[in-house]
Amino acid sequence: MGTAGPALIGLATIPFRSSFGLAGGLFFMMLVVTAVAVAGGLRPALAGVVSSVLAGAFFLAPPDNSLRVSRLGDGLALIAFAVVGAAVVLMVNELARLGEQQWTSRRVEAALRRVATLVALGPPADELFAAVTEEVGQLLPVDFAIMGRYESDGTVTCVAVWGAPVNRFPVGSRSRVEGKNLVTIVHETGRPARVDSFEHSSGTIGVAGRASGFRSTVGTPIVVEGRLWGVMTVGSTRLRPPLPQSTEVRLAQFTELAATAVANAESRAEIAASRARIVTAADDTRRRIERDLHDGAQQRLVSLGLQLRAAEADVPPALTGLQGELSSVADGLAILQDELREFARGIHPAILAEGGVGPALKTLARRCTLPVELDLQAHERMPERIEVATYYVVSEALTNAAKHAQASVVRVELRSDGGILRLRVRDDGTGGADPARGSGLVGLKDRVESVGGTITVNSQAGAGTSLDVELPLGA
Repeated sequence: MGTAGPALIGLATIPFRSSFGLAGGLFFMMLVVTAVAVAGGLRPALAGVVSSVLAGAFFLAPPDNSLRVSRLGDGLALIAFAVVGAAVVLMVNELARLGEQQWTSRRVEAALRRVATLVALGPPADELFAAVTEEVGQLLPVDFAIMGRYESDGTVTCVAVWGAPVNRFPVGSRSRVEGKNLVTIVHETGRPARVDSFEHSSGTIGVAGRASGFRSTVGTPIVVEGRLWGVMTVGSTRLRPPLPQSTEVRLAQFTELAATAVANAESRAEIAASRARIVTAADDTRRRIERDLHDGAQQRLVSLGLQLRAAEADVPPALTGLQGELSSVADGLAILQDELREFARGIHPAILAEGGVGPALKTLARRCTLPVELDLQAHERMPERIEVATYYVVSEALTNAAKHAQASVVRVELRSDGGILRLRVRDDGTGGADPARGSGLVGLKDRVESVGGTITVNSQAGAGTSLDVELPLGA
């Protein structure tokens, strides 16, 4: 019985020390290799194939505990395992790569859609720059992302930053474009570039990058309507392989959207500036015409009236007919003078420059043919452009209410709140006013927006018309 136990164990292990056992072991090892390929990648899986072949030859193929293989079938099995195992590993790796590309592409598309939507909304420039830079930083395998704007004085301004170098490159900081570094290379070439070592970097930016621990970096230019506007830089601060070659392509997709946003913002700024110049020129012309009428034509009419009155007083009593004609002409001149005075006030009210918006609005209310209720809670003097805009909004609203709205009363509310002048003009008329139909509301919109304000018109049929205006009191 003492020898029966080992004998039984030897008989039980015979199948596993034969070609059948080798096949079963290799099958199990193939499952392990496949799992390693999925979880660990190409190199660990190929190492697993080699290890499995050696282990199979050493433990499962006769002669035991030797790398020699005595049976042809075992040798063919090991060779087949090596070929099939390598093929499976390569296939799994390719599938994983394709899956990774597809997943990355979906992430890129989603990020680009978010940025494109934001660009279409036209947000403030700093908000847009920050959003684009954050999307880039979170999408790519990088530790930081910086957007810079090239200036005409040979510097670059940091307009947005994400990640590690926030302290060394704060938003608004400027650096000279000089030396050997990524920002200078992009500025000089206008093309994408990469720097995988900061060991020999120079210039203010290069030194700061080396001090920040920058290692592999990639930069792409931001080109706006054919001119180099700025640069988007991304990179890593950790010891790892250089950024993948696809980084430039991914980054260029975002810089194209950023360039579109900058072009849109500049176009809007140019339109706003042009509109402001037109409105200012119109106000200056109005002011000049009013002054010329007051100092020229009105004074001349006053002088002619006085001369006629003097001539009338010198007419002999016997010439009553001539005296009556002179009196009639003098009265006509007085009426013409009053009409001209009212006309000049409509062009540019002198009381607005002398007393401010409060007295000017009270004058408008008195001259309106409708009852006007005033609620004026802003009594301090404001910038001239704000007072002029406020005056003409109320003037146009009162004129429309009197001529078209069939209103019985108009209410004007004015108050200053946190650096914003808020104006509301409401009537109880028929409503239905549509700025798109070319009314004076279009001109009011231009005037309000030229000073950075907003105007909202609510005019439902049968519910009256309400104009809500907000004007910034600051610069």
